[in-house]
Amino acid sequence: MSVAFRRDCDEEHLEPRFELPIPPGPNLVTPRGYALIAARVAELETGLAGDLGADERKALLRDAQYWRSRLTSAQVMSAPSGETVAIGTRVTIDRDGQARTFEIVGHDESDPGSDRIAFASPLARALIGAEVGQVLDLPNSDDPITVTAIAVA
Repeated sequence: MSVAFRRDCDEEHLEPRFELPIPPGPNLVTPRGYALIAARVAELETGLAGDLGADERKALLRDAQYWRSRLTSAQVMSAPSGETVAIGTRVTIDRDGQARTFEIVGHDESDPGSDRIAFASPLARALIGAEVGQVLDLPNSDDPITVTAIAVA
């Protein structure tokens, strides 16, 4: 059918909007992560209470559904001891003489640009349970890493 015969309200030409994917596995979060999720839900609830157009309401409802689900399923982790790498710790590693520090957090709190990595990432999975001084082999890498420091975040 020619585009000339479409009505302005035809939505068949629009890209489909899918639900936001929920990461598999448990929703483990730090206390900070839980607070961020709760704040996001409150922000979306406030937005939904306002005067919105149909498209804006649909987009906000989509986001709100995701964040409500994440808030409901959140399992806040207790504070780690700092003796081993765990969710909520900041770990410094040495790889080829270069030090790098990461904080291990939940999925929704992760931000690799800010050195916060999700507990389910390959690097975090390799690090969890390690102690200071331990040398670890990473999957798909020939270069081992050494845990040089662990701190409670």
